[in-house]
Amino acid sequence: MMTGDRQQDTYRQAATSRRRLLAAAALAPVLGGPGSAVARAMPAGGRTHQRVRPVTTTEADWAAVAKVLGRSGNLLRGTTYHTPFPRDDLRVVVEDDIVITPELALGAHVAFVRYADGSTMCMGDVAVTESELQRVIDAWQANGIAQTALHKHLPAHCPDIWWVHVHGHGHDELALARGLRAGFERTGIPPARPSGPPSPVDLDIAGIEAALGAKGSSDGVVYKAVFARRETICDGHLVLPSGLGATSAFIFQPLGNGRAALSGDCVMIADEVQNVLGALRRGGIELVELHNHHLTESPRLFFTHFWAVGDAVELAEGLRPALDATNVVPTSGV
Repeated sequence: MMTGDRQQDTYRQAATSRRRLLAAAALAPVLGGPGSAVARAMPAGGRTHQRVRPVTTTEADWAAVAKVLGRSGNLLRGTTYHTPFPRDDLRVVVEDDIVITPELALGAHVAFVRYADGSTMCMGDVAVTESELQRVIDAWQANGIAQTALHKHLPAHCPDIWWVHVHGHGHDELALARGLRAGFERTGIPPARPSGPPSPVDLDIAGIEAALGAKGSSDGVVYKAVFARRETICDGHLVLPSGLGATSAFIFQPLGNGRAALSGDCVMIADEVQNVLGALRRGGIELVELHNHHLTESPRLFFTHFWAVGDAVELAEGLRPALDATNVVPTSGV
């Protein structure tokens, strides 16, 4: 049997060990350094993981990926290689009478990012028809491309369209590109076409921007304002570049006489969701979906897709309270 003195020594040793462990855990983020390419993170469960940051690239660095994808993209903010795959082959009608443009809600796109550990991540959002859906998913799964969300962006529409979020990560970026293309080849996505300079959009852009309190951009077909989360967002141990996978997008398609069809989504953390949904409804904006786009992001993000038709400036005014209820910043300032 242990004597009283020996018991006290054992308790003191255990307490000292616990204090050392807590001190080490407290110092871990400091030792990692917030500006380092690889910093330590302490997730739930107590095990440390390396948090890996993206590295800067040039468009020329992605030439081999562009060749595999069959079209070129553009570099965003020095880290994200973005390639669009618009569904110019589809004629989609919403609520019986509004023919939408691919730029409003039928855009498919993928993005690639390189990381300090030599790996590459890809993610994207792809519009597919009901008849294409299962064979596209089968092709991606056979090639190591994960699906992280499957949902709708539009209210009642014809033909039936689904939006699939895809994700891949590894040290062979060309294998990721080939996997993505395997799915694209099972859709009716047409070859890339050269685009000319954008023409003015028939909307009160100044009025929309005044209502939103931010500037957007026009491609000659639609007007778009995009806002990114202010927080650092991680996908597992990978730090996402600002504006990737964590944005709110408000897209206006002109219908004539100052009217527009509005489509888009808001990115929210859990505490913001109900305030945003209520604000959208008070602004006369229809809710279409509420869901996640990712599987392992931190903080947890939720997205609501919405739809409305009306005076473009009044629609922007209806969006503003929902925008103000989220912790975002215009991407023009990112």
